[in-house]
Amino acid sequence: MTGTGNDSSPRENRAREGDTGGSGSSPAQFAGLGLQMVVAILLFLYLGKWIDGKLGTSWIQVIGVFVGAGLSFYNMYHKLMKAQALEDAERKARREESSS
Repeated sequence: MTGTGNDSSPRENRAREGDTGGSGSSPAQFAGLGLQMVVAILLFLYLGKWIDGKLGTSWIQVIGVFVGAGLSFYNMYHKLMKAQALEDAERKARREESSS
């Protein structure tokens, strides 16, 4: 920003003031994980059912449910670990900033 004497970005200003700008582990960030899980399970359930209808089998539908659930849990774990790492990095930066 020219003329203001402040060359910091708005995100840097929020971080300096203690506001993370929506990063970290806010509940709103993870609100859609349950819906994503249900959609993935149903998608793989119906995909397995369709394949069972084409092949004349009855066990692929069950595998589809487990694949959908497994992918959903993996997605949830990945998002939670990423948010935790981001929160840890922000906490470390605040701690280093306050000790300086």
